Amino acid sequence: MSGIASWWQNGRGRRSEAADGTKPIGILGAPMRIAVLSDIHSNLAALDAVRADLPEIDELWVLGDIVGYGPQPNEVIAALQEMGARSVLGNHDGAAIGTVDPHDFNPDAAAAIRWTASVLDDNARAYLATLPEVRTEGDLTGVHGSPRDPIWEYITSTSIAMANLEAFETRLCLFGHTHLPIVFASQDGQGTALAAIPDEPISLGAARLLLNPGSVGQPRDGNPASSYLLLDTDAQTAIFRRVAYDVGVTQRLMRDVDLPLRLVERLSWGR
Repeated sequence: MSGIASWWQNGRGRRSEAADGTKPIGILGAPMRIAVLSDIHSNLAALDAVRADLPEIDELWVLGDIVGYGPQPNEVIAALQEMGARSVLGNHDGAAIGTVDPHDFNPDAAAAIRWTASVLDDNARAYLATLPEVRTEGDLTGVHGSPRDPIWEYITSTSIAMANLEAFETRLCLFGHTHLPIVFASQDGQGTALAAIPDEPISLGAARLLLNPGSVGQPRDGNPASSYLLLDTDAQTAIFRRVAYDVGVTQRLMRDVDLPLRLVERLSWGR
């Protein structure tokens, strides 16, 4: 069994030490419980369901693509402000306020972002304009795409994840963009992808990790339920959560404003 596999099998769900006896280090200094959300995409019904599912937390990190695709961008941003979210900029966020060129958007995504730009209120525009591309605090880095290309790069494989290790200095990196919950781990020069199984604690251990919480507002792993991540820096664990929401509410609102039909229908299938 490889070193990283042994660490994974033996370290899940509890504090652990590396093979060399190295103890895990704190993420933000004092013990904290952090909720990590990404790719909400103007889906207020999904965000409300996740909000109702949240335990008591100390911080909320949001990894971009707050808007785009969905029907309630202003309401989602207002909710995140109320929740005290610490957010970063995603490609859809930047495209909605004209700071990111949507040249790679497919026709449906482009149509949705044009609609989004037309309905954003002053508060929403100001909020999106303040978001950094990278947020770093303590031993935690947050980006939308990847550390080396925070807006556009998709981390879709272990090789891409490992190629990004030199682009951030913290032990943990949180990223979104793919809408797929997953963990990439690097220890002793070895990299591996770890399955994001809901409600099964993953030990933060001593490895460097890149963690994707999945999507709140448009999951793409075949499960339409919203996905998010809980980090517990005292227990040194990460736990993925799945939360069902009333997809029909969002779909009706999307139809009411004539958003592309494919975007409406895909919510039912989580694709």
